Parts: sequence; structure tokens; C-alpha cells
Amino acid sequence: MRAPDHGLLRPWRFLVLQGAARERLGELFAQAALADEPELPAAKLDKLRGKPLRAPMIIVGICSPRDHPKVPLLEQQLAAGAAIDNLLIAAHAQDIGAIWRTGPMATHDTVTRGLGLTEQESLLAFLYLGTPDGPRRPLKEEDFQPYVQDW
Repeated sequence: MRAPDHGLLRPWRFLVLQGAARERLGELFAQAALADEPELPAAKLDKLRGKPLRAPMIIVGICSPRDHPKVPLLEQQLAAGAAIDNLLIAAHAQDIGAIWRTGPMATHDTVTRGLGLTEQESLLAFLYLGTPDGPRRPLKEEDFQPYVQDW
């Protein structure tokens, strides 16, 4: 519940999907794909249905903005993103495998309506949580200099 949040609006909410809820999300993915491409091959539909089954838990991060005269939508979206990132960092700190996913299903009307989002809300993340499968990929050392400059 902590993130940079101008106005302390808490412009976020989360849906926790476990068990059969992940299968229902897979069905929403399939419905969305069929709405766009009615002749989609069965193999592609099966792949979409299986995506939410890759982890035992998915947390859906949602920006749920509030009307406020001094806090624009962009600031609220950034605050919601920071809250989601805090969940990701907390998962990693507890040795829980976690990855932030989006993709076309995150903005598809069939999926967002099926998950109960309002017209004003936006789906920012599917956080897949579970036990990492296989060795961790080493992170390469990044040079921060190209991203930072004196002014």
C-alpha cells in the first residue's frame, strides 16, 4: 500500500487469481482472440488458454483513478505502476519467482470487461508469481552513464 502517491489517492487495486480463476482468465484470452480473429486455429487458442497456467498465482494490477483537481491521470497511472513494482520487488525479496507481463490481452475490451474493470480503469500488469523453473538468468552489468546527465 506504499508507493509515491500525490494526494494519497491509492489509485490502484489488485485482483488475485489462483486455481480455477487462472483457467477463467485463459478463457477470456481465447474469447478475446476469437473476437479479433474468428478463424483462429485451435492450437493457438489452446496456447492462449494455457498462458495463465504458467504460474500458480497471477496478480492483476489495475490503475483505478480518482477525480482530483490537482492530481492528473498520468500521475495516478505512475503511482499505480509504482505500487505494482513494489509487489514485484517484494516477491523477489522473498525468493518468489515473479514476472510482469502485459501484451495485447491487457488492453483488450473482452479481457478488461471480463475482469470487471470500469471504463476509467486500465490494466497495467499481469504479475505471474511462483517458483522459478530452471536457473536464474544472470543480469548483465549495465552502464548507467548513457541514461544520466548533468544539467
